[in-house]
Amino acid sequence: MSLQAPSKITDNNKRFDNFADGKVFTGKKSGRLPAMGWNSWNAFGSGNTEALTRAMADKIIELGLDKLGYKYLVLDDGCYKSERVDGKLSNEPVKFPGGFKTLSDYVHSKGLKFGMYNDIGTNLCAGAAVGTCGHEDIDAQSYIDWGVDFLKIDNCYYLWDNATFSNPENARFVFAPKIKSVIVDGKKLSAVGDGILTGASVKVDEKGNFVYGIGTLDGTNTGTSPVGLRSGELIFEVDSASEKSVELQVEYASGREVGIGEWLQLAVGEGNAAEYFYDDLLPVTSDKDTFVLSAPISIRLRAGKNKIRIMNHRRQENTLDSYAAMLEGLNKAKPDHEVVLSMCEWGKTHPQNWAYKVGDSWRILNDITFRVGSDGNPGFGAWADPGTPSVTSQYNKAVVMDVFAGLDKGWNDPDMLMIGMDGLNLVQNKTHFTMWCMMNSPLMLGLDLRRVSLGDELYKIIANRDLIALNQDALGVQAKRIFTTADCGSESPDKAYIEDINRIDVLAKPLADGNIALSFINVSEENWTGNISVSVKQIEKAFGKKLVSSNKFQVRDLWSGETWENESGVFEISELGACDNFTIRISPF
Repeated sequence: MSLQAPSKITDNNKRFDNFADGKVFTGKKSGRLPAMGWNSWNAFGSGNTEALTRAMADKIIELGLDKLGYKYLVLDDGCYKSERVDGKLSNEPVKFPGGFKTLSDYVHSKGLKFGMYNDIGTNLCAGAAVGTCGHEDIDAQSYIDWGVDFLKIDNCYYLWDNATFSNPENARFVFAPKIKSVIVDGKKLSAVGDGILTGASVKVDEKGNFVYGIGTLDGTNTGTSPVGLRSGELIFEVDSASEKSVELQVEYASGREVGIGEWLQLAVGEGNAAEYFYDDLLPVTSDKDTFVLSAPISIRLRAGKNKIRIMNHRRQENTLDSYAAMLEGLNKAKPDHEVVLSMCEWGKTHPQNWAYKVGDSWRILNDITFRVGSDGNPGFGAWADPGTPSVTSQYNKAVVMDVFAGLDKGWNDPDMLMIGMDGLNLVQNKTHFTMWCMMNSPLMLGLDLRRVSLGDELYKIIANRDLIALNQDALGVQAKRIFTTADCGSESPDKAYIEDINRIDVLAKPLADGNIALSFINVSEENWTGNISVSVKQIEKAFGKKLVSSNKFQVRDLWSGETWENESGVFEISELGACDNFTIRISPF
């Protein structure tokens, strides 16, 4: 991969138009359930060591967590030398004196799987200049040689977007310039008067003179819904009496900031029929308010109505291309590899639209906590911080993303579990675990496991077989929110992105054996009283199909273990403590 400019997109599978075609790339496995294991970042940050990693492996076995499915032990940032050695990755000699192959062998000797970390940028998030960009093939070979089973790949210092620690001016690559008009075959068309705007990002300026924001909304932080068209275009519909080649010019002003860039994509038609006639930087204008005409671009019109598309989907396409480069490297190094690819671009490019093609899971927001090391301390706000770093901010987004997940796709990842870290009480820990299990999120523990003893309160949470069974259910269906006490506006409960946590949600999840999991979740930090009831018919309506053929049910509380019979097909609560949940498994007789 070049370090001078984004790669040319020559594979239509990497084009925006084909994001929804259902085709995955070579080497991407389907049918995998969410990964379970332990990751070093929250507990130790960059301070993780070989000795600590071995201790965590030993603790997983001591607690029997491996028998519950916690198989992957993942080294996060801070394990490499700060520079490459002869072009290759190498271990930090003080913290990891034995090297990665020796550590991998130790982890494998315990019956566990070994995971590592890198970044699609030039540097890792903690700063080491050993990102995979331009080194995908050689790094992939190293990972195969070390026996790596799992790769978490981050998104810092990324050259082709204004990602974390990247140059803010990299926005030039992922937004089109301001557009005032186009001239097609001698006819001038106004962007505001004649153009059609699509997607949530594209805007008309206050004075109505031009269009800007042609690109993809940044999904890194809260406030941006994952539902709907996140990447927008400016479209002109042009009739042609015959098929012919004509010239097109764009009246534009470029910039290097969010919403105003330099990269233009120009295509005619949609989907597989789309023809791209320009996909590159335009010459820089003197400033972002001075409009100029581009050089003529030759395009081809078909007989009849044509859609001329002014766009920039490169934020998504570039990122897909970079992650695909690592997958391709792994394929070259070992065609039959089984490496799990955990994509950590924080939801920036709305990976729910495209990540299934290349990865097994994709992060949906920035980190769940920024307080890491010394076992972490999420502190005040760990449950309810309105920004990114909290349980509820992650849940609020993930809970409306069920349509993007599945065995044939992969899994929405609201980041590692904070269970057992300071800042969450036991009730919050239980509900945190319930949320992640219901939503088929990867279950990656983030605490120092030496804080856990067999049979203690933390153990009872992370080792709850009934909840884990929901997460690992063979049907592989993420729970759907079928009811909420919040005002959804015009949206249905399963599509409304709600940030106000003062609410009760009800989630339903069909299971492979014909059972249904149902969870009443108090998202708020206040006790709640009042009747909420949900019927089997409501659940079936939400999923659009018949789920049970019985009027009598056995019900099991998945936290207390209590069981009872139900002949009404209606399940209800009248009160629920702050941050608590009532989660049941409904089994038809």
